Amino acid sequence: MTDTPNKHKHLEFIQASINRMSGNLFLLKGWSITLIAALFALAAKDTNKAYILIAYFPLFIFWALDGYFLSQERRFRALYEHVRKLREEDIDFSMETGSFRTDPRTNWMAAIRSRTLTIYYAGLAVVMLALAPFIR
Repeated sequence: MTDTPNKHKHLEFIQASINRMSGNLFLLKGWSITLIAALFALAAKDTNKAYILIAYFPLFIFWALDGYFLSQERRFRALYEHVRKLREEDIDFSMETGSFRTDPRTNWMAAIRSRTLTIYYAGLAVVMLALAPFIR
């Protein structure tokens, strides 16, 4: 086995970026639930259904942000795979992911339409619709 300290270090840098993007995805989901629940609580407290309509705005904003971070995570995963296959002497420690934009999976719109985000945010929208009639 050859000694590949540069490759290992570069892969660690990329993995740290992947972990950061994953953490952002997790935080956005938590904030979306918190904010939407707070708006529903205000709607119930003040008997003002306008808060329910306002709750859809952050839903779509968080969905778009989640899609952005997921597309970035996918680009870093593609970079990881690229670097993993490089020879030690070809390692340049580049963190540039622009060359992976042409991959359909790393596209922002593809990420927004991903199965996990669609199930989560569309499911949240359905729950909001189902709860709206109970707000008096």
